[in-house]
Amino acid sequence: MLNGKGTAMQEGTLSKFSTPGDWPAPVDDQARRLFTLVDVLEYRPKTSGSHGSNDYRWDIQGWYGGDYNRLWFKSEGQRDTAFKADYDVDFQLLYGRFIQKYYDFQIGPRVETQTFRGSNRTRGLAVIGIEGLVPYNYEVESSLFIDQNGAVSARFSFNKDMLLTQRLILQTRFETNAAVQRVEEFTTGSGLNNLELGFRLRYEIRREFAPYVGFSLDRSFGETSTLVREEGGTSSQIRFVAGIRMWF
Repeated sequence: MLNGKGTAMQEGTLSKFSTPGDWPAPVDDQARRLFTLVDVLEYRPKTSGSHGSNDYRWDIQGWYGGDYNRLWFKSEGQRDTAFKADYDVDFQLLYGRFIQKYYDFQIGPRVETQTFRGSNRTRGLAVIGIEGLVPYNYEVESSLFIDQNGAVSARFSFNKDMLLTQRLILQTRFETNAAVQRVEEFTTGSGLNNLELGFRLRYEIRREFAPYVGFSLDRSFGETSTLVREEGGTSSQIRFVAGIRMWF
């Protein structure tokens, strides 16, 4: 009798606190959203004694989808007359799949275009990568590229935001590229190609909009450095930058 009474009380308690059948799920992980981050949109003035002229750069990425499946779009580009090509534009359209907490697996096509001395060069590449957030809030992105002729290259980058105040934030950006084969028409040698380290201090007028100032150190290595010098560029440079960061 006591067991039967206890079971009845438990069932009554569960019935009392169970959610009605028409309530929505507590986490709507099937909703689809559009997100765009303009992480870098900046002007790079010419410094005294440097080659080239005033340049600019952008780094934009975003996605459409839900928590498990997303369509990613990424665009990077720059006018860097002191370093390599006059214009370097990169666009990726990737399918992203959630693989575990904070990490997306990405795969899709990439198109790279460079302009140098009035000549345009374009190539298509396949992309396989992982993007996510590692411990201590480092945003990490690693990608493997295979171009239309079978040349293999890779890129690794990370960003880290450090809050100096609630609105003043120092962002550290690091990126490096490496290649297995030498691709002269894109000024790429085999081995380690380059390292870039940048620091940008932004003030968030709103969370979605923040102007910034900073500087960026770029250096190429090995065969890539030789190719850059042969084309009249500078294999190492420090650029001051001013721009805006926004998301919506």
